[in-house]
Amino acid sequence: MKGLLKFITCGSVDDGKSTLIGHILYDSKLLYADQERALELESKVGSRGGELDYSLLLDGLMAEREQGITIDVAYRYFTTDSRSFIVADTPGHEEYTRNMAVGASFADLAVILVDASKGVLVQTRRHARICSLMGIRHFVFAVNKIDLMDYSQDIFRSIEGQIGQLVEELGLTNVKIIPVSATEGDNVTMPSQNMDWYQDETLLAYLEQVDVSDVEEEQGFYLPVQRVCRPNHAFRGFQGQVESGAVEKGQEITTLPSGETAIVKSIFVGNHETEKAEKGQPVTIQLDREVDVSRGCILEAAAETRVANQIEGRILWMDDTPLTEGRNFFVKAGTKTIPGTVTKICYSIDVNTGEEKRTDSLKKNEIALCRIVFAQKIVVDAFKHHKTLGEFILIDRVSNMTSACGVVDKASVREGGSGYGEIREVRYRLKGQFPITAGFSEESDQFSTEFLKDVEARLGGFGRHTYLAENLNDSNFVEVVKALSEAGIITLLPTTREKEEKLLDALGESFLNIAKKGENLSVEDVVTEIIKASSLQQMEEKHVDNEGGLGI
Repeated sequence: MKGLLKFITCGSVDDGKSTLIGHILYDSKLLYADQERALELESKVGSRGGELDYSLLLDGLMAEREQGITIDVAYRYFTTDSRSFIVADTPGHEEYTRNMAVGASFADLAVILVDASKGVLVQTRRHARICSLMGIRHFVFAVNKIDLMDYSQDIFRSIEGQIGQLVEELGLTNVKIIPVSATEGDNVTMPSQNMDWYQDETLLAYLEQVDVSDVEEEQGFYLPVQRVCRPNHAFRGFQGQVESGAVEKGQEITTLPSGETAIVKSIFVGNHETEKAEKGQPVTIQLDREVDVSRGCILEAAAETRVANQIEGRILWMDDTPLTEGRNFFVKAGTKTIPGTVTKICYSIDVNTGEEKRTDSLKKNEIALCRIVFAQKIVVDAFKHHKTLGEFILIDRVSNMTSACGVVDKASVREGGSGYGEIREVRYRLKGQFPITAGFSEESDQFSTEFLKDVEARLGGFGRHTYLAENLNDSNFVEVVKALSEAGIITLLPTTREKEEKLLDALGESFLNIAKKGENLSVEDVVTEIIKASSLQQMEEKHVDNEGGLGI
């Protein structure tokens, strides 16, 4: 007995995912008599001319049956003589990609269906990439509907080549490719009599014997604290699931992020005290002294986890509203939920080619590498090192809906709390502008007060955050202008030659000297110049110093 296997079925629309799992359940005699009878009756008015429609065993929603598609994730438990299984049948339609990602987050193996009449499609690639993103390391590509292609070996080999290119592109490991017919049952639970050119195991036989425990094990003990248990004044225990390693009574452990050490006084699994607990067990741990631990903290022993306030991670954007740089979310990482900001979308990833594309916004179902800054330091680590501490979701702060899921590529600490330079950068992105200071020479008859007010009004009409700074005190005007710049404001300022030199020294290239742009400039000319100079692209070209103003 090889224990429990958790797997998902995924792929493009109408590739036969529900039919495949339904056929496994039917052939394996895993249905109750009333379920089997209901299937036979409902199939008589189904879409297969009276023949058994195995997808009805999985598609339970009325909308699913009416449209013949899967919408929600359907979980099924079944067992054979060799193994127990939990399968998540996930939707193939692009609109429900977020549902598929939820199913992938729990699985050890992915069965990706490919329609033999269509080959590898965009959604096939997207689902394979999401499965890889979610940490799945074992894949079965089931080339379905091979019966419609007259069981052609040539067509199978051609699709096998397409899959091989996808596997190489994504760096997938532990891949199996099987030709099947979900409706007719070829190579599903029994070997096909129609494909003498395929002599390997059936899909169910492979699932029964595949070993998914060969994934590199995480090192050391760690436990994310889910709850502090205080039934009375004499007992204070920390509850959670052991995610890696083992913990024993009398062992010294470290609490993060505080860094305090303590000795394990007692261990409870349920209400039974034990000497030792291992990976996967839910436990209550009592320590020999009082420590600063609450939900979201970590108990560890040589797990080498990280305390960080900034990460770079790959995300799947699942919200209808596009993601833009500077948006604030609640970030849930492990058992910790904390405010965070997407300060930068480094690049999006093309699901077809894997090409990295520079962008400043993200649409639904797109994948991208993003930089996220937290409000404080938390325990987080790269997904490849610690799976539980490397997964996160972004939660909309208004609707409380999950907007994105992702994994951590890199965790780091920004100097100065959450990084002062990063906070300034967030301000700029929230305002959608780079804060330049535009100087207008007082020696020019052209730049009257009315002219500057007109420029300010026009910039406001373009959505720019602008302030006309007149009559500033000569002794502190530089400090005032720097403060406005720090706040992300575009400042319009009457200047003299002496003021221009001081501003250039203080602000560098973020100072725009309109007087040197030529005479007889119209309001439209000036507005165009300021909009160009204040575009967010300027922030990519200039260095934001952690300690103070903007440098070159």
